[in-house]
Amino acid sequence: MSKIVEVKNLTKVYQLYNKPIDRLKEGLSPVRKNYHRDFYALNDISFDVEKGESFGIIGVNGSGKSTLLKILTGVLSKTKGDVKVNGKVSALLELGAGFNMDYTGIENIYLNGTMMGFSKEEMDSKLSKIIEFADLKDNAIYRPVKEYSSGMFVRLAFSLSIAVEPEILIVDEALSVGDIFFQTKCYKRMDELKNNGTTIIMVTHDLGAVIKYCDRTLVLHNGNQVAIGTPHEMVDLYKKILAGQEPHINDIENNVDSEENKGKSKINDEELETSDLGMKENSLEVLKDKMSINPHADIYGDMKAEFVDFGILDQKGNPATVIVKGETFTIREKIRMNEDIKDPIFTWTIKDKRGTDLTGTNTMLEKVDTGFGKKGKVYDVSFTQKMRLQGGEYLLSMSCTSFEGDELKVHHRMYDVISLTVLINENKVGIFDSESKVRIR
Repeated sequence: MSKIVEVKNLTKVYQLYNKPIDRLKEGLSPVRKNYHRDFYALNDISFDVEKGESFGIIGVNGSGKSTLLKILTGVLSKTKGDVKVNGKVSALLELGAGFNMDYTGIENIYLNGTMMGFSKEEMDSKLSKIIEFADLKDNAIYRPVKEYSSGMFVRLAFSLSIAVEPEILIVDEALSVGDIFFQTKCYKRMDELKNNGTTIIMVTHDLGAVIKYCDRTLVLHNGNQVAIGTPHEMVDLYKKILAGQEPHINDIENNVDSEENKGKSKINDEELETSDLGMKENSLEVLKDKMSINPHADIYGDMKAEFVDFGILDQKGNPATVIVKGETFTIREKIRMNEDIKDPIFTWTIKDKRGTDLTGTNTMLEKVDTGFGKKGKVYDVSFTQKMRLQGGEYLLSMSCTSFEGDELKVHHRMYDVISLTVLINENKVGIFDSESKVRIR
């Protein structure tokens, strides 16, 4: 595959002044005294995008995502570095970008077509398709766009961007404005464009869309390039950043007992026999030893609380990593408080192979009072529910978190730590069973 976008050592620096007069002082200074400070919106970014690839860019607000897209489309100039874009670009960056608010919808179609290098005859041939996709009713296409709702506006903007069949389609967060039906139609059209060889570069906070539609993903943070990799890995990394964790991947052996570190753990198996909740077990088996543990699980946290055992039980109470659809199963977690923690939150999530969150819950959502987690206390937490997912292979994640003020603290989080198989005797369409009751008269 050939490289259609090449970015090397890209940097964008803004000069910030405390007062407007400081800009004039700096310009007139005979000794060239600086009155500004440099703000690095992007700092030494390098990546390539292959022809026909879907490339995602994620990061918290202010990480430099939109700045990067504007440089790729030529809206902004770079401070230094090299940027090569080898193809015709159609960009949907901001709601209203490139539109004249006093023009009608149809006038803006021709205006933007001219800006993208298309003749009037070429736009004539695309006009009906653009209007049809935008679903503008009651002759709205002949009204000034300043009278449009945000939904009408984004529908027209996206319809125009995809109708020109670009070599490179660049999409920012603007798609989030449309309703779910329009978003579904947009993603379906993006699939068609990708299958036809269009390169797609997208910025979104919809992590499910990143995992589903992107081949590779770039994570930005504070203008810096954190990593590039598979969408699943990068989404998990992004979640770490959101939780205020260091952006690096820990090996599971550092967190889940392995053969060589079982004796080094802060907590041994005997300590699990009792807890401050008054639970006592006559004969304890280590549940996690009977699970299918992922050797590449992503595990991290400040370890103020620590999972000392965890696993899945079938409806008979036996350890199991295979559950029959429709049966009851239990997710069991044992967590020791290594520090005092107020109102700890215990969670679980089941994902598919692509990393999409399918179902899950936590003690806060379930309105369960976990009380004060005093240092040394061991919580024995059970979540019991019916298996509604269709047959297939899934991954179980779990965590212990808490709030300190308004800030979420991650004490111990284990992504994709257990492999779970769901068996079926009858399958339905989709990922879960809606248990429909059919009646025919």
